[in-house]
Amino acid sequence: MRVREDYRGLTGAEKAAIFLLSLGEDHTAKLFEHMDDDEIMEISQTMANLGKISSKVIERILVDFAEQMSSTNALVGSLSSTERLLSRVLGEEKVGTIMEEIRGPAGRTMWEKLGNVNEEILANFLQKEYPQTVAVVMSKIQTDHAARVLALLPENFAMEVINRMLRMEAVQKEVLEDVERTLKTEFMANLSRTQRRDSHELMAEIFNNLERSVETKFLEDLDKANPDSAEKIRGLMFTFEDLLGLDPTAIQTVIRAVDKDKLPTALKGATETLKDLFFSNMSERAAKIMKEDMAAMGPVRLKEVEEAQQYIVNVTKDLEARGEVVISTGSEEDELIY
Repeated sequence: MRVREDYRGLTGAEKAAIFLLSLGEDHTAKLFEHMDDDEIMEISQTMANLGKISSKVIERILVDFAEQMSSTNALVGSLSSTERLLSRVLGEEKVGTIMEEIRGPAGRTMWEKLGNVNEEILANFLQKEYPQTVAVVMSKIQTDHAARVLALLPENFAMEVINRMLRMEAVQKEVLEDVERTLKTEFMANLSRTQRRDSHELMAEIFNNLERSVETKFLEDLDKANPDSAEKIRGLMFTFEDLLGLDPTAIQTVIRAVDKDKLPTALKGATETLKDLFFSNMSERAAKIMKEDMAAMGPVRLKEVEEAQQYIVNVTKDLEARGEVVISTGSEEDELIY
């Protein structure tokens, strides 16, 4: 039987199958308990067709796994991955409730959550409530936030709220609970659904996920029909080449977080400057292996390169959302002072 020596030629399913076989039957059986039928079927079929694997290949797979898991940055969570995970163990209604809470403003209590709601949105809601209710809310949130909200309320209404606050004594527990209940049922429950994203921001995110040729065509057409919008969308889009704006620490964080199989494909279609940026932020050994992997790949379809690059862009944006990297937009606000 031929022994498989080439690590680079292995698919993701083959690597997973080899990894599980190396763990032994007991550990593999426990992991199978957490997989669905399709995943078990795919890995089982792959195992059956593996043949003999050299010890060097097994060692390389285990080293890659250890390197990826040695840093907390190796895992990237997102709303969609969290929702998929919850859907496997909870009912649809329960998942919806939890995700609604997650998507809403951060905070342990109702008042902390309100403190993270944009003042314009909060003012628009409160001006339809009774002045006494608004007075209670204003007395419970942070004073700087309350000031911004008050400034946005109609002048007569704001003065009524101020007068109520001046005359207000200790708020009874029942009244406070009633206000909290109103906020939860009439405001917070609808906040994540009613908050509209900027339309140009939404389109930029959609364009980021288009194939490059389709994206270019749409932007060219938009340039003719609505050049202002086209310019705004370009400014909001984050592309693979924009990774050049990341500092070395951020690039290293991205390298640790991405799938090591996708990075060579993504860099295959990158500029020499961007390749050098990634290689210079790897260890000498890792950069050498990466270059060898890229050389061994031969020609790669443009679509595969674009998909790999978009995957890395998405990982980078997830890292930014978690505060682990800073994506520079080129504005003065992003300039670093040393």
